[in-house]
Amino acid sequence: METMQSERRRFLGAATIFVASAGAVGTAVPFLKSWQPSARAKVAGAPIDVGINKIEPGRMITVKWRGKPVWILRRTESSLGRLQNSDHLGKLRDPESAVDNQPDYAKNEFRSIRPDVFVAIGICTHLGCVPTYLSTSDNPDEMALYFCPCHGSKFDLAGRVFKNVPAPTNLVVPPHHYIDENTLKIGEDSNG
Repeated sequence: METMQSERRRFLGAATIFVASAGAVGTAVPFLKSWQPSARAKVAGAPIDVGINKIEPGRMITVKWRGKPVWILRRTESSLGRLQNSDHLGKLRDPESAVDNQPDYAKNEFRSIRPDVFVAIGICTHLGCVPTYLSTSDNPDEMALYFCPCHGSKFDLAGRVFKNVPAPTNLVVPPHHYIDENTLKIGEDSNG
């Protein structure tokens, strides 16, 4: 009789330890998972790849990254020439992008890695409106530019803000790099 009770106690002790361990693991797993960002949050901030080979000169596409519009503009040879014009540079608030906290590859005359492709977050630096791209066909008397309809801010095709408008700084250039000649990765620079 004593042996049977002893075996029963051992069995009940082992079963209790097993159930308690399973319960502890079952409680800990969801708790630890709650510390991880959700799949939705991971995707929202994840870098994106964009094919740029089908963008014709003078055309722009908009993609979404981190819930913001990102513009990718294929500039024409004539627009590149206008960006370097000294008369044009005199109309800009910060032509050298010295004030902005921009990546080093955006601190040149075109504010881009490649002169023909401009990448910027399409949100006005004044109050967060989304400017409109006015090509030379939309704006025949002037050069192509970005115009913010909310308060009249204007930016050139390098995202540099004109003088005497409400926007205080140039458009933001997001981190990006080229995977190859036709593919752009937005959300990550070449350092990863």
